[in-house]
Amino acid sequence: MTFRLLIDETRKIVAASLADAGYPDVQFDVSEPPKKEFGDLTCNVAFQLSRHLKKPPPKITAELVERIRPYINKDRPAVLSVEPHPAGYINFKANYGWLSPFTLRKALENPDEYGRYDVGGGKHVVIEHTSVNPNKALHVGHVRNVILGDTLYRIMKAANHRTTVLNYVDDSGLQVADIVIGFKFAGFPVDTPAGQKFDQYCGDEVYVKVNQLYEKDPALAEKRKLVLREIEEGKSELARFAAEITLRVLREQLKTCWRMKVRYDLLNFESHIVVSKMWSKAFELLKKEGLVKLEQEGKNKGCWIIEVAEEEDKVLVRSDGTATYMAKDIPYAAWKLGLVEDPFLYREFSDQWDGSTLYATTLDAGSEKQFNAGDMVITIIDSRQARLQRIISMVLSKISTEKKHDYRHLGYEAVTLSANTARMLNIDIGDRQFMHMSGRKGIYVSADYVLNQLHSKAREEVKTRNPEFSDDQLDAIAEEIAISALRYNMIKQDLDKMITFDISESLSLEGDTGPYLQYAYARSQRILEKAGMDATADARFELLTLQEEVSLIKEIAKLDLVVEDAAKSLSVKSLARYASSLATTFNLFYEKAPVIREADPEKRMARLGLVKAFGIALKNSLDILGISALNKM
Repeated sequence: MTFRLLIDETRKIVAASLADAGYPDVQFDVSEPPKKEFGDLTCNVAFQLSRHLKKPPPKITAELVERIRPYINKDRPAVLSVEPHPAGYINFKANYGWLSPFTLRKALENPDEYGRYDVGGGKHVVIEHTSVNPNKALHVGHVRNVILGDTLYRIMKAANHRTTVLNYVDDSGLQVADIVIGFKFAGFPVDTPAGQKFDQYCGDEVYVKVNQLYEKDPALAEKRKLVLREIEEGKSELARFAAEITLRVLREQLKTCWRMKVRYDLLNFESHIVVSKMWSKAFELLKKEGLVKLEQEGKNKGCWIIEVAEEEDKVLVRSDGTATYMAKDIPYAAWKLGLVEDPFLYREFSDQWDGSTLYATTLDAGSEKQFNAGDMVITIIDSRQARLQRIISMVLSKISTEKKHDYRHLGYEAVTLSANTARMLNIDIGDRQFMHMSGRKGIYVSADYVLNQLHSKAREEVKTRNPEFSDDQLDAIAEEIAISALRYNMIKQDLDKMITFDISESLSLEGDTGPYLQYAYARSQRILEKAGMDATADARFELLTLQEEVSLIKEIAKLDLVVEDAAKSLSVKSLARYASSLATTFNLFYEKAPVIREADPEKRMARLGLVKAFGIALKNSLDILGISALNKM
């Protein structure tokens, strides 16, 4: 709580001046001004008062500034001065003689906790992401979902939320049936070709080619109904084979996710939801609450529907008694919020890269644990599902309960392939600038391929700079750079904008990239190493008065505010933007202010402390982004 303290102090001063003047207690903003010359903070209170007092904002500002000035003294140490702006804003300057030591000592004295902020008070947040059908490898379109979800989990954890991360496994859908048909009826061998992961083989070869065979062999396509029915019933040899194949693909998918430093708490298997009869219980609850009705006439006669205001009614159960896909989504969402009884037991599925245990639902022997009943539930799925998610949220909001529940959809636009990347894959897209990916048609770039290419390029770069590194060192650093490049590229984008993925651009290790942030951190650690002395919290940080020094301290001071904003707004990009600004500000400082070569020993020690505090703030930011801070690269 460093820059936050400046904001809070400014708010108190403004509020006190309102009381002194006998003015109404209005809502007002205290924020950073658009230009640095205006100061460190600006307040719009005069504009808010103007409506009540029928006075022009500049006149109110002039009066309030005179009432504010007496409050700026040793009892209010963070604020240095206040000035009126001709437009009517009140501008404040920070007292960096006090704020700089306060900020840097906070970072140096408690580095591991620096930047964390208690937004949630331990509130339980359930996050569902990934949920890729277990019939193929992850491609870069899936990666956007995976990385958004994992970064949001890390943000919520840093904001002191109790978090549970779910991965929904659709092990009873058509896409699983397709690969089962490929193995059982189309002659594809189950053994994986040499050098290929099983999920890649299933997606690239079996799934794509079976869909091509359907067009030539209608009898083969008819077998989908048989296979799908047996999978849903879950009792036959074919169903057991499908389960084995699903698990093999799933384990390979998880290896890719774990490689990107993603973790989960629970795998929810769709087959368990179906067999558990959770849908029928949820259906009874919906009928009891009057949220569904049996249509008596029209095209939906005999169907159970959900009435949606200003939209076409949504069919939940068809007239033949079969449930639509929403009939699975609603009870699952209700389960996540704890609105229906938990029918599952839980078994240990696997150890994960971070040492944690991944659990899976089971209907047989298992332990009783709680993964549901979230105070807030966040479902991460692309924007094409926005309408469905709105309906689910509307239905859940109308279920009566003593506990207030909060269901949110975090949507994002699709990832497409650039024309250049399509050409590299020998795909003809004509004059188009991009094309959408299709797993069924085999038009995509796998996450493993991108990571491997990034690893290879990074290894070459690191070896050029560090020829003395061993092969193990080169591989370890290259892998961290590859993960950084991919994660940051997905996090920094606006969610409402489509990403056009270009394989060549993704391999760039310069500019607004994850490796740029890692390099800034490595540079700071090299400075500390060359100094040959440890930076301490008792340095004279008030000596840091250069503009570049003050700007860097100001950025360091904002970390907990950024964490709070990201948690409240579900904005992963804000943290990426902050880390980039922090690294850029450090590099400007490094160019202007000598550290090791500084002649004044007290100023040199203060600058070393600033460099160390920067490293702490950037490392903690990178941790939340899922990026490793590297000492050398």
